[in-house]
Amino acid sequence: MTTRTYLACDLGAESGRVMRGTLHDGRLEMEEMHRFPTGGIAIAGTLRWDLPRILDELRTGIRLAAAKGRIDGISTDSWGVDYVLTSSQEAVVSLPYHYRDARGDSAFQRVFLLAPRELVYQETGIQFMPFNTLFQLQWDASRRAGMVAQADRFLFIADWMNWAFSGVGVAEETLASTSQLYNPHTRQWSAELIRRCALPERLFPAVVPAGSVLGPALPELGAGAAQIIASASHDTGAAVAAVPAEGEGWAYLSCGTWSLLGVEAPAPIVTHQALVESYTNELGVAGTVRFLKNIVGLWIVQECRRTWEAQGQKWDYAELTRLAGEAKPFAALIDPTDPRFAGPGDMPAKIAAFCRERGQTPPDGVGATVRCALESLALAYRRALDTLEGLTGQKLSRLHIVGGGSKNRLLMQFAANATGRTVITGPVEATAIGNLLIQGMALGHVKDLVELRTIVRRSFPTEDLHPQDHSSWEAAYKRFAAL
Repeated sequence: MTTRTYLACDLGAESGRVMRGTLHDGRLEMEEMHRFPTGGIAIAGTLRWDLPRILDELRTGIRLAAAKGRIDGISTDSWGVDYVLTSSQEAVVSLPYHYRDARGDSAFQRVFLLAPRELVYQETGIQFMPFNTLFQLQWDASRRAGMVAQADRFLFIADWMNWAFSGVGVAEETLASTSQLYNPHTRQWSAELIRRCALPERLFPAVVPAGSVLGPALPELGAGAAQIIASASHDTGAAVAAVPAEGEGWAYLSCGTWSLLGVEAPAPIVTHQALVESYTNELGVAGTVRFLKNIVGLWIVQECRRTWEAQGQKWDYAELTRLAGEAKPFAALIDPTDPRFAGPGDMPAKIAAFCRERGQTPPDGVGATVRCALESLALAYRRALDTLEGLTGQKLSRLHIVGGGSKNRLLMQFAANATGRTVITGPVEATAIGNLLIQGMALGHVKDLVELRTIVRRSFPTEDLHPQDHSSWEAAYKRFAAL
């Protein structure tokens, strides 16, 4: 059987990497070629992405991979919502804003004066978050009109990288669907929202489905005959494609900085109750819909660690998890969906303030603080799963957890305990795996999504975790629900 080689340029909010994937005899093997920090940079009171540096790092990884032999395909995936303004004269009109920059907050209520919440949800099916592209772009159009006037279009981060590699600038559908400007029913940009929010129509690029071949790599990339592919440009879209599930009755959790918990649906679910419960309809691979809840995830622990490091206490994640495992169970709980936990800052102080406001004694020490965060996340997963069953009418007995967070075995066991469901963990590298194998689909080397998931099951180990300590977790859930 012919060996095929693909490169996944996988960009996360904290780090990026270039992964080389080799598909042979129905199995995928991966090798990390290059890893680097991404992170935001502070400029004049704003938070931006250092796009040229990230591009240069990806080129370094591609050169290293090219030295090992032929490459069939290359594709980039990234987080959603953020975008780059470009023009025929300028590849970057200005450095793109980071989704955690505060500018979206000021546009959040203004948009609802132009388009009621119910209309926005009916048009897009997307959970309301101040950093969604709709709010960012409306802020640009009203506050940076001169800058917007210089732009011919916007491209999302991964799509901009694919353009830099191929010269073809389009929006891939899984990423476009995160914007709260894309209609999942018509599979087009929402003309109604563009009109109501006075957004320049010229800025909106053509949209292509996941697994679209854009064309050959530009010679300057040094990647030979490789094709540049819009696989699933949204990292969660790629990760969900790589969930090694089969049959029915399963949900997925892409666990990392964010926790994205949902089901794969055949059509959008845009009901009043879905709006009330803040569930979102993002598009997936092969015509599927990712009906999910976006929950702040291990970001809470990451920000705690950053705060402690600034105070002179350096902890690695393994040590933090060990300390959490030794701490007293259920000493304090938080609601991870409280807006205060979404932004940067002194996270241990935010946790303590939340606990005091709810009549709880704040967690005492590093281990207790991390345990509070992990137990609370697990209980948030229980609430999201129970709500999913009500919204979809499905009985969900299995939870597949993929992504970097699945390495945290303490959180994984907490998730099984809290939800009362079997948790199947792995693969850790689901985003890169999905990116690579969707390229295989695009080039005709992988038949369909069913075969893709079969390859994942053959190639990567998983672990089943079963619920424990039912009565204690039920009591904790009652406390959590009262928060």
